[in-house]
Amino acid sequence: MKSWEKNIRKVVPYVPGEQPDKPHMIKLNTNENPYPPAPGVMEALYAFDVDRLRLYPDPEAKPLVEALARKYGVDPEQVFVGVGSDDVLAMSFMTFFNSDRPILFPDITYSFYDVWAEEFRIPYEYVPLDAQFKIQKEDYYRENGGVVFPNPNAPTGELMPLADIADILRHNQDVIVIVDEAYIDFGGESALALLPEYENLLIVQTFSKSRSMAGIRIGYAIGSKELIRYLNDVKYSFNSYTMNQLTLSLGVAAVEDEAYFQETVHKIVTTRERVKEELRGLGFVCGDSRSNFLFVTHPRLSAEKLFEDLKSEDIYVRYFRKPERIKDYLRITVGTDEEMDKMLDFLRAYLYAGA
Repeated sequence: MKSWEKNIRKVVPYVPGEQPDKPHMIKLNTNENPYPPAPGVMEALYAFDVDRLRLYPDPEAKPLVEALARKYGVDPEQVFVGVGSDDVLAMSFMTFFNSDRPILFPDITYSFYDVWAEEFRIPYEYVPLDAQFKIQKEDYYRENGGVVFPNPNAPTGELMPLADIADILRHNQDVIVIVDEAYIDFGGESALALLPEYENLLIVQTFSKSRSMAGIRIGYAIGSKELIRYLNDVKYSFNSYTMNQLTLSLGVAAVEDEAYFQETVHKIVTTRERVKEELRGLGFVCGDSRSNFLFVTHPRLSAEKLFEDLKSEDIYVRYFRKPERIKDYLRITVGTDEEMDKMLDFLRAYLYAGA
């Protein structure tokens, strides 16, 4: 090791899903929305005055913050926006998790949590999911430096009832509890209803999934005014201008087109429920996902081999080699009906050939 390397911070990075670019591929590996953004987003794009790009954007992101506050019925001072929910979550880890006690999150969950904990030198502990890959609320009734979990969880898609989240909050009123709701629009009840009672609750959501805008990078948090003020203090100590002019305009347009949002979410949920049953009919074990993806295994198939064989046909799904408990599972994003039917046709032929 060179002498100057001794003081370099080294972490094992998060590994994002593969981003292939082929003409006729079926991309079901990164939980993107298969439908385009709202028509109002396209209108805002065409109407955007490019001369505004020579000016710094509003550091407070007021147009987007106010649009989100109107949608969720909260004060603008309760909303924080960032460059994707990853940015918001990273800021939240840095701001709120500064105890000597470990933060708690599931052992099978979004794999960026331990990366941030390592990067920011935050002690942490994995809390095992039960045999059905569900979070058990009682496991979080102990001393800790903070709690974070997705709801629905990823990559399992399992939803925690709102009453269980309330119990976790009730037992953790001396730390910050972050509920990562990246997939909540696809079948769950948001923890927003708990905000008036718990000032230590922070809810994080994203435009990447249900709003079809993964490529524009918008995430946001909703919490008490105190929590949001602390988040903004940290943000302004790094970069006052995190949201660019174009992103702000397109984000507002997306929030305001509620009818299109509901339409596309309904399409995805309908397709998800149909494909769940079709996969079960083919012998796959499939949990009750409430997200825009399915987490599946088959008693006769190697998940790793199936992953590679699907890829050879330009059908991309996600395979996780770690932890050991999920090495035989695949995560499959819900695409259009046409995309899912092509995948199902492949699986039928694949199973028949191996029978």
